[in-house]
Amino acid sequence: QVQLVESGGGLVQAGGSLRLSCAASGSIFGLNVMGWYRQAPGKQRELVAVITTGDRTNYADSVQGRFTISRDNAKNTVYMQMNSLKPEDTAVYYCKVRITILPSSTDYWGQGTQVTVSS
Repeated sequence: QVQLVESGGGLVQAGGSLRLSCAASGSIFGLNVMGWYRQAPGKQRELVAVITTGDRTNYADSVQGRFTISRDNAKNTVYMQMNSLKPEDTAVYYCKVRITILPSSTDYWGQGTQVTVSS
C-alpha cells in the first residue's frame, strides 16, 4: 500500500502564499507522476499541476505563473508553492501519485488539505 501525508493548507488573505507538501511512503517502487488536484464546493475535482520524475510539469491555465510544483525524489515528496492566491483558489487540495509497474498503473490519493483564500 501507499501512504500519502499532505500538509501546508490553511487560511490566507488574497495575494498571500502557501506551500503544500505531500510525502509518499510504503510500496512506492515505480513511483512516477506526482501532482495536485483541487475540488471546490459544488464543483468537480480538477487538475492543478503535475510533475514527472524527469521534472516535466503541466499546469492548469488558471494557476500558470502563480503556482510552482516541484519534487524531491530522495524524499518521495511533491511540493506546490502557491503565490498571489485568489479567493477562487479556495478548495480542498488533493495530492495524487501514480505507481507504474508495467503493464499497469495505479493512482493513489491523499486525504486532502483545505486551502481558504479570503478577499
